[in-house]
Amino acid sequence: MEALIPVINKLQDVFNTVGADIIQLPQIAVVGTQSSGKSSVLEALVGRDLLPRGTGVVTRRPLILQLVHVDPEDRRKTSEENGVDGEEWGKFLHTKNKIYTDFDEIRLEIEAETERVSGNNKGITDEPIHLKIFSPHVVNLTLVDLPGITKVPVGDQPKDIEVQIKDLIVKHISNPNSIILAVTAANTDMATSEALKVAREVDPDGRRTLAVVTKLDLMDAGTDAMDVLMGRVIPVKLGLIGVVNRSQLDINNKKTVANSIRDEYAFLQKKYPSLASRNGTKYLARTLNRLLMHHIRDCLPELKTRINVLAAQYQSLLSSYGEPVEDQSSTLLQLITKFAAEYCHTIEGTAKYIETTELCGGARICYIFHETFGRTLESVDPLGGLTTIDVLTAIRNATGPRPALFVPEVSFELLVKRQVKRLEEPSLRCVELVHEEMQRIIQHCSNYSTQPVVPTCFKMSTTVPVPKKAKELLRFPKLHDAIVEVVTSLLRKRLPVTNEMVHNLVAIELAYINTKHPDFADACGLMNNNIEEQRRNRMRELPSSVPRDKTAGGGSQGDQDVGTGNWRGMLKKGEEGVGGDKSMLQTSNPGSPQRGHAVNLLDVPVPVSRKLSAREQRDCEVIERLIKSYFLIVRKNIQDSVPKAVMHFLVNHVKDSLQSELVGQLYKAGLLDDLLTESEDMAQRRNEAADMLKALQKASQVIAEIRETQMW
Repeated sequence: MEALIPVINKLQDVFNTVGADIIQLPQIAVVGTQSSGKSSVLEALVGRDLLPRGTGVVTRRPLILQLVHVDPEDRRKTSEENGVDGEEWGKFLHTKNKIYTDFDEIRLEIEAETERVSGNNKGITDEPIHLKIFSPHVVNLTLVDLPGITKVPVGDQPKDIEVQIKDLIVKHISNPNSIILAVTAANTDMATSEALKVAREVDPDGRRTLAVVTKLDLMDAGTDAMDVLMGRVIPVKLGLIGVVNRSQLDINNKKTVANSIRDEYAFLQKKYPSLASRNGTKYLARTLNRLLMHHIRDCLPELKTRINVLAAQYQSLLSSYGEPVEDQSSTLLQLITKFAAEYCHTIEGTAKYIETTELCGGARICYIFHETFGRTLESVDPLGGLTTIDVLTAIRNATGPRPALFVPEVSFELLVKRQVKRLEEPSLRCVELVHEEMQRIIQHCSNYSTQPVVPTCFKMSTTVPVPKKAKELLRFPKLHDAIVEVVTSLLRKRLPVTNEMVHNLVAIELAYINTKHPDFADACGLMNNNIEEQRRNRMRELPSSVPRDKTAGGGSQGDQDVGTGNWRGMLKKGEEGVGGDKSMLQTSNPGSPQRGHAVNLLDVPVPVSRKLSAREQRDCEVIERLIKSYFLIVRKNIQDSVPKAVMHFLVNHVKDSLQSELVGQLYKAGLLDDLLTESEDMAQRRNEAADMLKALQKASQVIAEIRETQMW
C-alpha cells in the first residue's frame, strides 16, 4: 500500500500538464494562524530550509508540495539521467525540467513566483505553486501550504485580507479527499484555535482532521501540554501530535533541521517521557504517511469513476469540435443540407431533438393558427363599435329624400362591410406572428445544429460539468451568419406576398356580399319567422277597440311622422319624456328648434332623447341580426382561409425553396475559404480538449495498473 502515494503523485503530474484541477486528489492541507509554526512543521517534514520567512503574510499562494522518497539505487539512476549532483533536489512545475539542488534557490524561486502572480502588495491568489522534492530522507506525502489565518490587516495588506485568506483556505479544505492538518501553538488556548475552528466548519465530525501542537518548549513555567496531547481539552478523532520548532534564534544561527529533530527528541524524553513515542516530527511524518495512504485507498474507487465519466465527456466534446476541414466543398454542402433538413423537420415536428419546455416550430405555428388567431377572431364582436344610432342613421341615409316602406338593402351592405373590415388587422397580425416564429426556428436550428447539446431556448441548466457537444454550425461563425442572412432574406421576401394575399382574402369578402349564401338564407328565413311571430303577438295584445288595419299599417299618425323622419314628430315624441330601456336614443340637440322660435329649415334635424318607434326598433333589430349572421359566416371563412394562405405563401414556400436558396447563395468557390473559417478559439479549445482527454486516459491507465497489482 506504500505505493499508493506515488500513484497519486503521478496523477497530480498528469493533471498538472494540462493545468486542470477538475479532479480533487487526496492531499494534506496545512492550516494555521500566522506565527503558529506552520512553516517550521513543513520544513521539519522535508528536512531542509526551503520556505520564505518574514513578517505578515509570507505565504500568499498555495504551495502544493510533493515529497517523493528516493531509494539509493533510484537516486543514482536519476542523477545519471538528469545530471544531478546530490542526493536531494527539487523541481517546479512552472520551470519545466529545471532541477534545483540548492534549497536557497528554491526559496528564492518561491518568493519570485509569488510576486510574479500576486504582486508585491501583500495580496493573495488561489493559483498554486507546484514543487516536488526528491530525497531519501522524506516519506511520500502531498502537502498544501496555505496562507496563515490573520485578523487585522498590517501595512499595505488589503482591508479584506481576513476574508480572502479564509475563502482560500475553505476552498482547499472543503475537498472531501483532503486531510486537514490543523496547526496550533501550545502557548495559546486550544479552545480559541482558529485552525481547529475553520476545520470544524467543513469537517464537523473530525474524520479528516489531525491536530499538530507546536512550540511545546515555549509554554509558561509550571505548565505543560499533557492534557492537550492526551485529547482531554479538544478531542480530535485522528489525534493530536506535539512537536518542537526551531526558534528564530536557531534559524538565524543556521541550526539544521536534523539537529533540531535531535533536540526535539531529547526534550520530549525529558518533559513528556510517557508520550515521547507518540509525538515529535518523525512520528508526525509517519502518521501523515499512514493516514494519507489509507485515505487514498478509500478515495480511489470514486476517483476512478470520476475520471472515467470525465473521459467520456471530453471524448464527446472533442468529437463535437470536429476534425480540421479537408474537403471544403463537401463540408459546406453537408452543413447547408443539415441545417435545411433540421429547419424543415422542426416545422414538421419530426426533429431529432424535441423541445420539452416550450412550443417550438410547427407546434407553435399550429398554436398561432388555432389558439391565438382563432381566439382573437372569436373575441371580435360582430356589432362592436356599432351603435343603434349608427344603424338608424345608415338606414335613413340609404333612403335618400324619400320615406322608406322597407329596410333598404344598401344600409345592410354598408354596415356589414364596415364590420368585416375589422377582421383584416388580426389576420395580418397572424402572418406577423408566424413570420416571427419562422425567424426563431433559425436560432433554434443553429443551437442544435444536429448535435445533442442543451439549447438556449430550453431555459434549464445542466449538472454536467463539461458540455456533451459543441454547436457544430457555430464552429464556423461566418457560415452561421451567412445562413442566418439568407434565411432571413427569404422570409423577408415572402412576408409582403403573404400579407398581400391575406389582404386580398378580406377584400374578396368585401367585394361581394353574397346574401344568397345558404347559411345566410337560412338565418334570414328564421329571422323573418321570428319577426312575423312578434308582429302577431303584438296584434293580439292590442285592445279590441283599435282597428287592426290601422295597427298593421304602421301605428298612429304620430308614429308615422316619426318613422318617416319628420322633425315635428321627433320634437313631439321628445316632449313625451325619456324612457329607460334599449329603445331610447341619447343624443345632444344644440340646434333643435324650440317652441316660440323661428325654425331654420337648412339645419340638419338631429333627434333629441326619445323613445324609438316600433318600426324604428324593428328595422334596427333586423339590420343588426343580419349583420351578425353574415359577419359570422365571413369570420368562419377568414378563420379557415388565412392559415391556409400563410402555409402556402410563407411556410411551405420557405420549406420547399430553403435548400436551393442556401446552395445558390452560399455554395460558391469564391466563398469556401471565408465561410469555413473557424472561430479564433476553436483550434485552441480542440487542443485543450485533446490534452485533457489524454490526461484522463492516462490517469485511468494508472488507476487500472493499481487494480492489477492489487494495491488496494
